Amino acid sequence: MANRSSSFLFIILLHLFIILNYSIAEDGDKAQSSSTSTSIVFATLGRSDYAFDIFTIPIPASNSKDNTSSTKELQVTDGKSVNYNGFFASPTSPSLLHLLSNHSMLSQVTNSPSTLQCLVYVTERDGCSSIYLDAYNPNSSSNTRRSRSVVEQVDFPSQRVQIPLLQQQQNNIISMKDKPSISGEYLIYVSTHENPLLPRKSWAAVYATHIKTGQTHRLTPNGVADFSPSVSPSGAWVAVASSGEKGWDGEIEDLNTHIYIFKTSEHGSSKRIKVVDHGGWPCWVDDFTFYFHRSSDDGWWSVYRATLPASLGDEIHTDSVRVERITPPGFHAFTPAASVKNKKFIAVATRRPTSGFRHIELFDIKTNKFVELTKGVSPNSHHYNPFFSLDGNEIGYHKCKGRSNGEGEENKKLLLENVKSPSDKISLFRIDGSFPSFSPNGDRIAYVGFPGLFVVNRDGSGKREIFSGAAFSTAWDWKRKGVVYTSTGPTFASERTQVDIISVTIDDDEPKVQKLTTGGQNNAFPSASPGGKWVVFRSGRSGHKNLYIMDAFEGEKGGIYRLTEGPWTDTMCNWSPDGEWIAFASDRGNPGSGSYEIFFIHPDGTGLKKVVHSGIGGRTNHPWFSPGSDHFVFTTDYAAVSAEPISNPHHYQPYGDIFIARSDGSEIQRMTHNSYEDGTPAWGPTFLKPVDVVERPSSGSHCSFDDCHWLGQYAPKVAVKIKSQQRC
Repeated sequence: MANRSSSFLFIILLHLFIILNYSIAEDGDKAQSSSTSTSIVFATLGRSDYAFDIFTIPIPASNSKDNTSSTKELQVTDGKSVNYNGFFASPTSPSLLHLLSNHSMLSQVTNSPSTLQCLVYVTERDGCSSIYLDAYNPNSSSNTRRSRSVVEQVDFPSQRVQIPLLQQQQNNIISMKDKPSISGEYLIYVSTHENPLLPRKSWAAVYATHIKTGQTHRLTPNGVADFSPSVSPSGAWVAVASSGEKGWDGEIEDLNTHIYIFKTSEHGSSKRIKVVDHGGWPCWVDDFTFYFHRSSDDGWWSVYRATLPASLGDEIHTDSVRVERITPPGFHAFTPAASVKNKKFIAVATRRPTSGFRHIELFDIKTNKFVELTKGVSPNSHHYNPFFSLDGNEIGYHKCKGRSNGEGEENKKLLLENVKSPSDKISLFRIDGSFPSFSPNGDRIAYVGFPGLFVVNRDGSGKREIFSGAAFSTAWDWKRKGVVYTSTGPTFASERTQVDIISVTIDDDEPKVQKLTTGGQNNAFPSASPGGKWVVFRSGRSGHKNLYIMDAFEGEKGGIYRLTEGPWTDTMCNWSPDGEWIAFASDRGNPGSGSYEIFFIHPDGTGLKKVVHSGIGGRTNHPWFSPGSDHFVFTTDYAAVSAEPISNPHHYQPYGDIFIARSDGSEIQRMTHNSYEDGTPAWGPTFLKPVDVVERPSSGSHCSFDDCHWLGQYAPKVAVKIKSQQRC
């Protein structure tokens, strides 16, 4: 009875202490104002292990059954950064001749532009997405394909031209650039630089930039998002995947888009024609025929052909377009490519039940037979988004380069990758880990590696594993130097799952681990008060995940106070540096729906308010305060998706981007632009120089990631149907 009374008295005193002191921070705890330059570090699932380059492989001769290991793929990009989504353009087009003729190295490349290979592709070098033109002479490689890459054969850069086709950070706007092609004098591509000013509305739209002048206009109407543009052979038409005015409904596999076509010359016009219900990734073979992919009723992703009426005009509608399924069930086929010069084949990416990897194959339109291209050459690599050479004799795609070609690039791996920031006061970094957090003075960063908890100096030196178990979320103690909090146990688990809060003292000779919670009812996401006396965390001990505050030294043995209560999930909490607020994500608006909003609450339990919501069904998570407490950073689906998820490697939430806002939820600003899953951001008090930080020591080959998990399910609808038929 005495113990219960003592515990009850502690809770009362703790509650009173928080009421009296939640807004008071000691002088040493006062963080810098937002006018001071700071840094945000975040995670992107798998991105640090992409290392994509573009390769080509020849189409086998007609008397060859398939490509074997005797045929080698040819690397054509230079191993710098991440290079993907290529397109071969004609070197004799007036716009490219104009660019190349003005280039000082042209004469060193070749005296005959018609012999050039011109590759247009997306690259993420220099911390942002851009579109490059590579021009080189591939003729010398014809006899040495089996042993050398184009990059090795060509005396780069003296015999190779690289030209950015878009001005980086034009008008100081950061955006994603993707899916490029060239039509006449224009570069056609997807960009995310215009804000539709509506939550959960994709910023992706198709633009045309005049290659000579740089003048840019929008082809997608305002209020609409377009993906995966394809220009018809004549250049007259653009086909896109789009949800139209309906927009995005939160899909992360099949986007439920339709295929629309519109004239390239009608800039921003609303004269669009929906020609196919349910489809994506269109590719033209002539001005009346294109291929596309969709998830079929039997569960298999397959390629379809759409044939338009002979007379294209306003009378075209979905009923007048003939749609045929081209690839059979039994495996997934998607991201098709077609060639004007070689109409015998289409190229597709496949995921077959017999392989755990995505491969490129040819499909013979007449014989309905497949020809393997990449499986015999690199069977244990994923290959993405095929495209044809101009003569129709080679297939391009992107995949892991395996090794670098540049001087000093071998085994290079980035611990912190600088990402271009829209603010010159905030440097932005992607970390090779997850759940990062800065030490109070910003000199060290803690993060998790799934498994393991690590600490590293902000310059990349001194990396240490301080806890080897399964851990997620990190936070530092504001007062006790070298004390890091984390939660240990499985992620995405139920309320009763064994997950506990621990503190790790890292500056001793051996890290000292202290368990702070008992019972293991999914205790996670610890965050310490600025005075260093308390830790807020979420727990499922009541049967629902709510917020609690406990003693920072002794854990819940020293007393615990319940902060929120209800049949919903309150999680991902973060205590503001000035002690005024605790930010957290909650689905209390629609419990169990997966829709999360950002709330603030005073540490005494008063003042609960909703700060950010991305719309009905939206997901807004992982809030973290700025050092001055007047802003916060978070991850959200506010900008929806930026590309068809099937065209990328696996991401649990391919809609995630990093945003910041003022502490009242106003002045929301997008910080990252890509088609990946950005999350778990942390805001630190120091300004990290905006340059890449190489992990020390280098850790060997660093290109390993998962393909879309749902492609490995292999059509459960089909399996059920087959079993039912067998029983009959």
